[in-house]
Amino acid sequence: MDRRELADFLRSRRERIGPADVGLPAGRRRRTPGLRREEVAQLAFISTEYYTRLEQARGPWPSREVLAGLVRALRLSDAERDHLHHLAGAPPQRPAGPAREVRQSILDLLRRLPQAAAIVTSATCEVLAWNDLAAALMEDFSVVPRRDRNLVRRCFLGPHPQGLRLYGVSDADLFARSSAQRMRATAARYPEDSEVAELVDELLAGSEEFRRLWDSHDVSVAPTLCKTFPHSPVGPVTVDCDVLDITDRDQQVVIYTAAPGSPSEEALRLLSVIGTQRMDVPR
Repeated sequence: MDRRELADFLRSRRERIGPADVGLPAGRRRRTPGLRREEVAQLAFISTEYYTRLEQARGPWPSREVLAGLVRALRLSDAERDHLHHLAGAPPQRPAGPAREVRQSILDLLRRLPQAAAIVTSATCEVLAWNDLAAALMEDFSVVPRRDRNLVRRCFLGPHPQGLRLYGVSDADLFARSSAQRMRATAARYPEDSEVAELVDELLAGSEEFRRLWDSHDVSVAPTLCKTFPHSPVGPVTVDCDVLDITDRDQQVVIYTAAPGSPSEEALRLLSVIGTQRMDVPR
């Protein structure tokens, strides 16, 4: 553990962040650039005394839980996170399972796409993040149990509201095939992750279709470039589907956009106004 380098690094990261960056009031009598030590400690869920000792090169070896809190509080990039771990004498560990934490810059990106529906999925096709238009087009994921936000489980095991498989999307069968192939590759990448193994076992036990696709041992995933969502308030919505890989976290950003000037573009615009409220359900 390099206490002096760690102290200097923490101080430099603290001084570059303004209170507004982390949702804190700036106040009028702020003498230090960036955040105060007590503010970093509060955001990292550690004591001010302990954080002060770290910045004074007097602190004890920080646990991985403390390091995770500092990464969050100081909004460190992935490279900075790894550097912090090395300085603290705790080299970053390779995750045993698929990452579920979405980088802040990706969450900001979703919010900056008001005319596109966008979601972030994990290596197991779990929806980890979404913007308002995606919630309106697909469903309000914030009120859905985590297990039902997994699109592979949902495709093969349900639920299927109104008998519609995977929101009734036009490429549901193609998604079933490609997601089974993706799960085969994911299981190979994370052989020691119990959650991945449990999901595969559940799908094998509950779906003959998944079991047949799994037994094919195919791992190539064909991209879907266009799909149609049936949507009762606004009619069918046909969208282009683009997927951006977040390689370092084994995640994907899926972006749905409609052709300019098309009825589907107008439907998406209307959905952005309607949001997740159901216009076809009597009150």
